[in-house]
Amino acid sequence: MKSALLLLLLSFTAICTAQAQSTPPATSAAPPDKAKEVRVVEASCGQCRLGLPGKSCDLAVRLDGKAYFVDGTTIDSHGDAHAKDGFCQAIRKAEVQGEVVDNRFKATYFKLLPDQPAQGK
Repeated sequence: MKSALLLLLLSFTAICTAQAQSTPPATSAAPPDKAKEVRVVEASCGQCRLGLPGKSCDLAVRLDGKAYFVDGTTIDSHGDAHAKDGFCQAIRKAEVQGEVVDNRFKATYFKLLPDQPAQGK
């Protein structure tokens, strides 16, 4: 009986873990505000790809040629940052809403767009 209960518990844990890994979140929790503009920006690791200072990997966006760290979502909320197409390896496109406050982008909406294959290959 104890073995059956343990097996059931381990199976449940494995299923939950597999589901969590197979569907990484691609958007922030809130839907976009229809009254505000949705902008398409470059998103990546601020330190690894966008030249911002720091010692850890943090999500940043580039707006009008300037990079800002992001508040409202995290680098790990959008997949593995160190994967081949992750934020520390590539600059990606994202739809965002929010504003710059105190030199940081306060995101109220953030949706990572699908990676586009290179043209001409």
